Amino acid sequence: MPSLQIRDVPPDVYEALAARAKAENRSMAQQAIIELRRMPEFVARETRKQVLARLRERRQKNGERELSIPAAKLIREDRDR
Repeated sequence: MPSLQIRDVPPDVYEALAARAKAENRSMAQQAIIELRRMPEFVARETRKQVLARLRERRQKNGERELSIPAAKLIREDRDR
């Protein structure tokens, strides 16, 4: 597994991370990973993966080779959320 070492962390950032780690009973490294996973880019990627997995499941469940859901219906469902 790759590792990451961060130097010259500003004191306020270090203190905030340390406080969160202590409050959650985690190490600094564990808390840093948790915080990095909350990055918008990571969250968006995970959401896309989940959507694709649901679409594949639906397609397999219905025995469909191609998605037969009209695009307009998908757009409407998304807008109604």
